[in-house]
Amino acid sequence: MEIKAKIVIITCGTKGIGSAIAEKMLEAGAKVFICARSKPELKRALEQLSFSGQIEGEVCDVRSEAQVRLMLEECERRFGGVDILVNNAGIGIIGKTVEEMSGDEFRQTLETNLFGVFYACHYAVPMMKKRNGGYIINISSLAGQNAHPKMAAYNASKFGLNGFSEALMQEVREHNIKVTAICPGSVN
Repeated sequence: MEIKAKIVIITCGTKGIGSAIAEKMLEAGAKVFICARSKPELKRALEQLSFSGQIEGEVCDVRSEAQVRLMLEECERRFGGVDILVNNAGIGIIGKTVEEMSGDEFRQTLETNLFGVFYACHYAVPMMKKRNGGYIINISSLAGQNAHPKMAAYNASKFGLNGFSEALMQEVREHNIKVTAICPGSVN
């Protein structure tokens, strides 16, 4: 896929993998729209990644369907649509057994790592159909292929994300929308 002039949304595009993807997309000539939960973090990232008029952003907690919908609508308003969606936002409660983990911690993990992806895809797919196709990249994890003790919530969310990605790919491929789940190992 040619990246130049494409419109790319990256959830949690302010640090780590998301920031690196945003930087590479900008270098390739894409228009990039990032989001983060923290306004100061978003502001810092926009200043670091600033390419004249090619990057915008919005505060958005992907656990909120309403915020995700508004974020995608804002990207469409500012840039005209979405061609590539990178679902990068994620959290992991590592080091706690199921017995030690609270229900809130388990819920937050699934709401961020799985529900947030669903919300973004739910609203991005119709936008991509209007543009005759697109690409959805879901950042999963090797933990979505191999279970580990003291990572039950993270494992569950990433195993679910891999299954979701496969099902979504089968649903949207006839609309020229590609779906990929990337499963990196540990990263800084």
